[in-house]
Amino acid sequence: MSTEQAIKLERMKQPVEATGSDMSGSTFTDVKLAAASFRDVNLSGASFDDVNLSDATIRDANLSGVRISQANLRGASIVESMTDGMTINGIAVADLMAAYRSANPTAS
Repeated sequence: MSTEQAIKLERMKQPVEATGSDMSGSTFTDVKLAAASFRDVNLSGASFDDVNLSDATIRDANLSGVRISQANLRGASIVESMTDGMTINGIAVADLMAAYRSANPTAS
């Protein structure tokens, strides 16, 4: 039987390097991760509340089933991404794009 004990870090200012680790079930409260790098990380089922992701870059990510609410998306950009089934306030993005292209035939 494996006994897992949480590593508790309080009031620390120190980078953490985790490789090949299972940190499932971890909690982060009032933590600064500015300029942190996440590569090949499984965050499925994670929740983010009161999070500052301004100027973040998300690349090659599986965001299927993600729900974003009460978010400030000013200046946000989605490019070169699959948007099939994506909605904004219940309206299919494909329909929004089709309506936009119909109203603006010279737009790309």
